[in-house]
Amino acid sequence: MRIRRATAAELPVLQGIERAAGAPFRDLGMGEIADDEPPGLELLEEFRRAGRAWVAVDEPDASPAQPGASPGAPPGAPAIPCAYLIAEPVDAALHIEQVSVHPDHAGRGLGRALLAYAADRAYEEGLTALTLTTFAEVPWNAPYYARLGFTTLEEAELPPGLRKIRAQEAEHGLDRWPRVCMRRAVSGRRAGSAGCRDSGQDR
Repeated sequence: MRIRRATAAELPVLQGIERAAGAPFRDLGMGEIADDEPPGLELLEEFRRAGRAWVAVDEPDASPAQPGASPGAPPGAPAIPCAYLIAEPVDAALHIEQVSVHPDHAGRGLGRALLAYAADRAYEEGLTALTLTTFAEVPWNAPYYARLGFTTLEEAELPPGLRKIRAQEAEHGLDRWPRVCMRRAVSGRRAGSAGCRDSGQDR
């Protein structure tokens, strides 16, 4: 598995990952979330140009003769992203705007690796934490992040940037289901124990 910056040509692939990752929400009666469109190409390009759109390429079967080959791909075929993360600085933290793993690649630690990578980048930029907003009662959202060391912020604890994000989410109807802000400090130590859900998506 390798993590690198997304290329412009891969942005439609990221949209496909998110559409596939949304399917599990339908089983929870959250069809609107499952059907929600992924970020547009223009928005993804903004994250890419800022250097904050990263992809995980799952290549456990790649051989020295075929570096970067995706499992099952024909000889010479390039590795294709199967997970991605986009983020931006908010309130002196790196805010995870979206992290999604294609269900076909679930359980391989790709989401965990992406969050660890983001934590390292945040530290290098002098940012103090990772933050995110997520559904409180979806098993692969808040409960999962809590097991990975993220803590829920109370309303009174939210800094201005997160307050603005939560207000925008409410305007888009996401507060139909309980939703929370979460935070985890970053340090110079490699954040190898960080992680995210390996299927589904966070909106």
